[in-house]
Amino acid sequence: MKYVAGVDIGNATTEVALAKIDGTDLTFLASGIGPTTGIKGTLQNISGVFMSLKNALEKVGMDYSDLAEIRINEAAPVIGDVAMETISETVITESTVIGHNPSTPGGTGIGVGTSVLVTELSKIKEAKDVIVIVPDKVGFAQAATLMNQAKENINITGAIVQADDGVLLNNRLDKKIPIIDEVAMIEKVPLGMTCAIEVAQQGSILSTLSNPYGIATVFHLNSEETKRVVPIARSLIGARSGVVIKTPTGDVKERSIKAGTINIIGLKKEVDVDVDEGADKIMEAISVIQDIDDIQGETGTNAGNMLNNVRRVMAGLTNKEPKDIKIQDLLAVDTFNPQKVVGGIADEFALENAVGIAAMVKSDRLQMEMIANVLTEKLKVPVYVGGVEADMAIKGALTTPGTSVPLAIVDMGAGSTDASIINREGKVKLVHLAGAGNMVSLLIQSELGLDTIELAEDVKKYTLAKVESLFHIRHENGTVQFFDKPLDPSIFAKVVLVKENDELVPLDGVESLEKVKQVRMDAKKKVFVRNAIRSLAKVSPTGNPRDIQFVVMVGGSALDFEIPNFVTDALADYDIVAGRGNIRGCEGPRNAVATGLAMACVTEE
Repeated sequence: MKYVAGVDIGNATTEVALAKIDGTDLTFLASGIGPTTGIKGTLQNISGVFMSLKNALEKVGMDYSDLAEIRINEAAPVIGDVAMETISETVITESTVIGHNPSTPGGTGIGVGTSVLVTELSKIKEAKDVIVIVPDKVGFAQAATLMNQAKENINITGAIVQADDGVLLNNRLDKKIPIIDEVAMIEKVPLGMTCAIEVAQQGSILSTLSNPYGIATVFHLNSEETKRVVPIARSLIGARSGVVIKTPTGDVKERSIKAGTINIIGLKKEVDVDVDEGADKIMEAISVIQDIDDIQGETGTNAGNMLNNVRRVMAGLTNKEPKDIKIQDLLAVDTFNPQKVVGGIADEFALENAVGIAAMVKSDRLQMEMIANVLTEKLKVPVYVGGVEADMAIKGALTTPGTSVPLAIVDMGAGSTDASIINREGKVKLVHLAGAGNMVSLLIQSELGLDTIELAEDVKKYTLAKVESLFHIRHENGTVQFFDKPLDPSIFAKVVLVKENDELVPLDGVESLEKVKQVRMDAKKKVFVRNAIRSLAKVSPTGNPRDIQFVVMVGGSALDFEIPNFVTDALADYDIVAGRGNIRGCEGPRNAVATGLAMACVTEE
């Protein structure tokens, strides 16, 4: 009799299956899970292995020294990044056009005039239309008094305010005007220049300043100048308010970085594809090459920089030269990426087309042997590289009640989507593909312009609601939930994430629940539905997914409240029966690889 452990080092979590072997009998004792430390497939993973093993051993009162053998998976690292489409970055010099979109404007309508400090209104002699500039040092009450006392020949058509005082100022004015507030860098606003301010009615959006030709009409621009204000107009699309300022001798410079081409190198041929053509063209090119040896990007371009960065990161972690790092697969997805409008007065952004790319580095058994050797030395227990993930996952998946061969599995993790199929004779065919849960989070962060990847992870994992009063919320499915105690006033009227125990986390700066929901769902479909079909096509005996009858979904992402449903629905179009696995009848879709690694200890007895 001996005790063994299977350890699956994933991109996000490290999972353990602890078992007792007595002859050919195997009994599972406990499971463990912990966060993966470092990038999968590197020596940094060792701390995570220790934590996960300890988590499992403590459940049955055992120690590391009680183990006779540990099997770890053959890990293939995956790194995701965003390679942008060709973007013209508008560089603002001392004279040009700038835009802004605050969240709490005052008044409504459009106003055009010359920018003047509020404290200088009394010095104006000639009749003119003016836009008043109100810096922080002038309070809203004082500003309102100065504006109400302005001479009759001065027509105040709007105001630009540094503080968050738009509504307070407008309430104190004799004549209501559009007001743009929250202009943090008000010192950048040039004085004596023509300004245009627009504030739409509540519930409406800009119509003039979000239109390049609207801006051209206001400022009398020629066709070349109109071309250059497109980033400003785009940054204000969908906004309720905005301001655009033009100085007389505008000098706009443009700098473009090419998206570049991706070179897919096979054992027999290679294919080039331009990132500008979009994700579908890239994935078509990937599908043409059966056995990929490496994938490279054009030097000096966004695609080249991204793929070279993957090589540099992995080279640094594995003590290799970048040129020796080979990329075996990538997943490309069309998305959007907020790009800062350089020279803006309050960090304006414009959504630009982008291609999100997840790249998978070829697994290095020697690197995994290094991890195994270090673990053996530290634990004083023999540690072996037990097998590739997709092979081990199918062994574990077959412990799901109601399954038998032939069977295909789709292992949906954080970094990769793996598939394998086993026929009646026990022969296994497998594939590892780039792109999974981490890619979904990256797309969500990119498209919603979220500050952190951790927040994007939460958007991926939890449902949404709108706080409609201090005592009730409306969930994204339309149902209403009431509370006995009043909610925190700071989340009133906000879109929130509904976490465990009814914890409500506000998504600041997000106004549309429907938009967040759509971005979340689209990101999951773009990654997991595409990769499920792609992976099954590669393991199918005929290359056609329709020739597969039964599929079990395993892996951490199979726990998601939407992803399995999306994949099941999509595979139904191919007449495939697909469902979420339940490893060993108790683990749900998790622990398949770790379970398979532990089982391999018996088959090799």
